[in-house]
Amino acid sequence: MSVVVKVENVSKKYHLGKTGTNSLKGDIQRWWARKQGKEDPFSKVVEASQLQGEEFWALKDINFEIKQGDAVGIVGKNGAGKSTLLKILSRITLPTTGSIKVKGRIASLLEVGTGFNPDLSGRENVYLNGAILGMTKVEITRKFDEIVDFAGIERFIDTPVKRYSSGMYVRLAFAVAAHLESEILILDEVLAVGDAEFQKKCLGKMDDVAHKQGRTILFVSHSMASVKELCNTAIFLEKGKLLMHGPVQPIIDRYLKSETLSARTAERIFEDKPESAFYLKAARLLDKHMVINQNFNCDDPIIIELECQVNEQLGGLYGYLSVNRMDGTVVYVGDSREAGTSLDTLKPGRHIIWIQVPPRTLGAGSYSVYLNFTSTKNITGFHVDSPGHICTFELNDYTTLRGNNRGGYLSMVLPWQLQTEKIYAK
Repeated sequence: MSVVVKVENVSKKYHLGKTGTNSLKGDIQRWWARKQGKEDPFSKVVEASQLQGEEFWALKDINFEIKQGDAVGIVGKNGAGKSTLLKILSRITLPTTGSIKVKGRIASLLEVGTGFNPDLSGRENVYLNGAILGMTKVEITRKFDEIVDFAGIERFIDTPVKRYSSGMYVRLAFAVAAHLESEILILDEVLAVGDAEFQKKCLGKMDDVAHKQGRTILFVSHSMASVKELCNTAIFLEKGKLLMHGPVQPIIDRYLKSETLSARTAERIFEDKPESAFYLKAARLLDKHMVINQNFNCDDPIIIELECQVNEQLGGLYGYLSVNRMDGTVVYVGDSREAGTSLDTLKPGRHIIWIQVPPRTLGAGSYSVYLNFTSTKNITGFHVDSPGHICTFELNDYTTLRGNNRGGYLSMVLPWQLQTEKIYAK
């Protein structure tokens, strides 16, 4: 297989609180000077900004190659540099140093509906998005019916997308990116949106794109089960550096160990984000006595307490939570909308949210709780606050009858009912 993506010594530096040259013309001049190997014409401006703003390396000396047909999972904690890497690969932003060579056309879905014009209809946005990706009108027309059928929005295809629900929006956005004839498909945590059926449909489509059509996929996700199912190789980033690149399972094992070590506590306090409309201040695990605890019995409830700060009421806000085994198996997934709780009604101030795991639900073992807050109407991006793995806990199922733990993922007690009226002859 030929190499379709080659990343050599790529680094990306930001000055916190600073932008570029404050003009498109200046940014182009800086890029052209670097292209010719000349001195940065705005180096004095940069030096002045260094005196005023903190220097931050989002990526540092990244090197790897991706072959045609590879499905590559990109994993790492929040702030590891995953999204920055995808933006550089998608040519949305330029690296500070290093080079990237890409063979083929790229389709990117880095946010829900990236590149969509809310005032245009679904039909018009399909053609607009395809044109942006370099497709001809003939190519888009040939794929159009297949895109609409996959998205399941035939009745609304001529309706402006600003009137779509978040589910319709993401279905159409994914359908466009997955069906247009690009050689490389880049996806950033898009499967955290939508219901379980749609997520399964997306994974099936990506599997078909990678393994049957021979196209290349770069897939960022916090769901290790999805990475394991879809990808044949993986990249592990931490604090902007490449720690591992290779087979999936060893990287998943190392990532989960790293992630759960930082969350191996019954209480976590998060840094304040006064600039954010909504963020998580603290997370705690409480037992039936409302005491912070990390060890539970399967016969007892587990209460996940979330202390949240609302600085500005945010429409479309909801929380997404999953409970995972330490091997990456996702045991439970749900969100606040399914529970009928409207987080978008929260007024500014401090709020407490309780999520209860009922007794006799999960089987004995070690678990990690993953949390994400998103909004269908947030103008600065779909993700509002992504704490990631917030805490871990242990469950035992010791009983006087058995004397040890039951096996299995669930601990439910199924009823055994004697139907005495039904007596069968021998």
